[in-house]
Amino acid sequence: MTTAAISAPPPRLDGWDAHVHIFDGAVATQPGHYQPAHHPIEHIEAEAAQLGVGHLVLVQPSVYGTNNRLILDALQARPGRHRAVVVVDETASPAALQAMHQLGVRGIRFNLVSPVGNGLHALESLAGPLREMGWHIQWYAHPHHLAQIAQVHHQTRLPCVLDHLAGMHAALPATDAAWLALQQLAELGAWVKLSGWYRLRDQAPYAGLTSNIQRVAALAKDRLVWGSDWPHTAFETTAMPTYRSVWTPVVDALGEARAQAALAAGSQLYA
Repeated sequence: MTTAAISAPPPRLDGWDAHVHIFDGAVATQPGHYQPAHHPIEHIEAEAAQLGVGHLVLVQPSVYGTNNRLILDALQARPGRHRAVVVVDETASPAALQAMHQLGVRGIRFNLVSPVGNGLHALESLAGPLREMGWHIQWYAHPHHLAQIAQVHHQTRLPCVLDHLAGMHAALPATDAAWLALQQLAELGAWVKLSGWYRLRDQAPYAGLTSNIQRVAALAKDRLVWGSDWPHTAFETTAMPTYRSVWTPVVDALGEARAQAALAAGSQLYA
């Protein structure tokens, strides 16, 4: 072993993974959807470190409903390191939201895809507190939902974050009306997560999504973040994609420099 190898500094862990889930087998889940395996935060921290990622955005999974305790406990155990996006309903008080903010929560999620997802009925009562705290609304949606989402953000002027390439899947026609809706959202300042490739009607190495990634990036410009979507609930635990394999499509589509910019942009969106 050389002296240089012995004295080499550890890799910097300043990258951001903007979309991960953690699961605890002891936490009750909502019936009617998948039953997650046990995937604690320590596992994803170890995976992420291999890519220079030291900051995670813990996204509340649909199966836990409004019980955000697991991710709030993880934030509390690692003060200032990670961020989170929660699911709440209209009963959430300003004081409760502020307590979450102090822990590192920066947004609420609406899931219009999952069979146990949540609708928009809570938004009217929450818009004011969200605006005061600078939180965003994160959407897991199909392309046909984007026009409605654009109307919501035009009316509320709340920041918008779109999961999983805004749903622009590999089979979506280039002339689909969703592209116009996405352009409108981009003009309103929407952010897009480069994530969830296997949810977008393509298979590894996801070359069928390259042109859509490029087109989305042209609309969103520098408002792009990357997310691994770990632990990949669409797969059995024994068949999970490697962490780096869901990063590679970003580099392939956008080049190394722009991919690295997306890896760093979480420090802006989740400040």
